[in-house]
Formats: sequence, C-alpha cells, structure tokens
Amino acid sequence: MAKNIVVVGSSNTDMILKVNRIPRPGETILGGEFLTAAGGKGANQAVAAACAGGSVLMVARVGRDMFGERAVAGLVEKGICVDHVTYDDAPSGVALIFVAEDGENSIGVGGGANARLSPADVRNAKDKFASAGVVVLQLETPLETVQVAAELGRASGAIVILNPAPAQKLPDELLRNVSMITPNETEAELLTGIAVTDDASCRRAADVLLARGVGTVIITLGARGAYLATTDSQQLIPGFRVTPVDSTAAGDTFNGALAVAIAEGVSLAEAIRFANAAAAISVTRFGAQPSAPSRHEIEELRGKRSAG
Repeated sequence: MAKNIVVVGSSNTDMILKVNRIPRPGETILGGEFLTAAGGKGANQAVAAACAGGSVLMVARVGRDMFGERAVAGLVEKGICVDHVTYDDAPSGVALIFVAEDGENSIGVGGGANARLSPADVRNAKDKFASAGVVVLQLETPLETVQVAAELGRASGAIVILNPAPAQKLPDELLRNVSMITPNETEAELLTGIAVTDDASCRRAADVLLARGVGTVIITLGARGAYLATTDSQQLIPGFRVTPVDSTAAGDTFNGALAVAIAEGVSLAEAIRFANAAAAISVTRFGAQPSAPSRHEIEELRGKRSAG
C-alpha cells in the first residue's frame, strides 16, 4: 500500500513570456505569447505527485492576495491536503520566466511569503510527518526550515528526498538527514566542486555526496535520463526521446513522480524510470503545474523504449 507524501516548500505564480531566445544581460527582446501559471518548486512537486497518483499534503505559506488564493485553490483542485498551507501578510511568491523556442528557460524568483515559512510551521505538521512514507524538500524556503523538515522526516522513518534547487552550499548536518538527493549537473557541481560532464564525473560527484552522509544520489541529466548512485552500485537510467517546448518544472515533475514511486515501494531503478517518463512528458507542454502528466500518461510512456 502506498504511503502518504509530505511536501514542504514554495508556492509561486509563474509569469511566462515566450521569446525567440533568452536575452543577454542588458538586452531587450520583444516576446510573443504571455501567460501565467501556478508554480513554485514545492507546489510543482506536490502537484506532480498528486497527478501521478500520490496522496499528498503541502506545508507552505502564501500571501493574502489573489495569487495566494488561486494557488491554494489549484492545490485543492488536484486533491492535495492544504491544512498546513498558511496565509501570510507578505505577498505571494512570483517567478518571471523567459521561455525560448528551443524549450530552454531563464527564471527570476521573488520569494515573498515563501521566505517566511518557518520551522514552527513544519513542527505544527509533526503529526503528518509521523504518517508519511516520503518527505519532499527543495531550497526556495529558508534553509533552517528545510533542515527541521529533514530532521522530522528522518525521525519519523520517512524517505527524505531533497531537490537541492535553487543551488546553494549545504551543511553536512542537513545532508546526513537526507535519504535521496536529486541535483542536476549544475547543482551537483556547486555541491561537490566537480564538473559533471559524463558518467565518470557523475560517479565522482556522487561519491562526494555519499561520503557526506546522503543515502542515495540521483543526478538528473535532462534528456539523457538520470544517474543513480549508492554506496554499493551505480547506473545510468536512460530518459525518453521527446520534442521539448518548455523545460520549466521538468525537475520538479521528476521529483514529484519519484516520490510517488518510492512511496509505492518499487525499486530505485523503476522509480527513476517512472520519474524520467513524467519529466519527459512535462517538457512537451508549457507551464509548470499545467505540464504535470497524469498517471495514465506516465505509464503509457514508461512502457515504451527509453532513449538509451
């Protein structure tokens, strides 16, 4: 039987502008279509997990404004428990996103209420951690809050998944409470000082993180898939060939789907293949949360041959 998933993290409203290419510093580019969509790494991962079939509770803060109300309504619509989403006097978080024709993006985030998510907010949800099988964390909220959530998750016996984004240096006391860490190549390099360019450098970077106390390292590699490393083994789990239109929230979709598969007790390799399929589908669609695929869609793609 699948266990519950607790996601502690951010909620933003994404403001997206389609452009021919990402502007250089100091450059102005006339864009095309403009749209808004629900986002924030924490909320994205919660929605991705819910769409993939998970039972999800979100711990977050939003503003007492139109953006906050819409964000919470969107979570409720997806079946996510919002008992521990708190309204704050600070404005809701926003993200300003350029999306280029080749699917690449450039993002700036205004944290707003996300910056006020506190350790006390996490402790107030302690009973939910006690019944959780998986706890999912990211870094768009204060680091001390992330650390408390990791400690509670580990103490409850849950699998703690940390997506270390936006990238920053992390203390060993946090990493020792992390069951699985899911950096991309850039984040892995910042955490380890090793440029990730091939399987050998993936292995070296993973070894550094394993030595710092993380149980499992999963380095996401975009279309190539994901590199899985534990103290006993390592392997590349290939991705799926698709035509990308927007890579926004692909990593979030991966983490949300990964949490569902882990909560269901499947093997690590199969959990990553499931997450790879979810992320691949997400890049074929615009927006963060709107791009999250359903369980049926993920299973359908997972049944096909991967890019490897």
